Amino acid sequence: MCASFRRTARALTSFYEEALRPTGLRATQLTILQALSRAGEVSQGRLGGILAMDSTSLTRTLAILRRRGWVAERRGKDLRERLLRLSRGGAAKLKRTTPVWDGVQARLSAKLGERGWKNLLRLTNQVTDLVADKGGAL
Repeated sequence: MCASFRRTARALTSFYEEALRPTGLRATQLTILQALSRAGEVSQGRLGGILAMDSTSLTRTLAILRRRGWVAERRGKDLRERLLRLSRGGAAKLKRTTPVWDGVQARLSAKLGERGWKNLLRLTNQVTDLVADKGGAL
């Protein structure tokens, strides 16, 4: 199962990356901007949980997004806590890039059919919930 999901994830990521290349965003970067757009201001730990993303990868990607001015950060009440939000520049970048993302989504959805698309989304969310929220203990 793991090998199949990883193979699928690599192929899918490559498909999205190719479409996103002209925008200057990677799929992971766009996903973070999308998550911040929906979540508002969140801690880095919470963002990692939302995305089921390890801390090292998230920290590395956030550094790029902050340097480009797309993510704003402030310290929380606890000085170790970092609160993140989409910056104005990030919101503008997301708005410009969303049509490309939507186009890729529409092409995949058309190939899978509405039922296949919904089933796949449901199953992937179900698997993520099973393993991410319980630390892998099934």
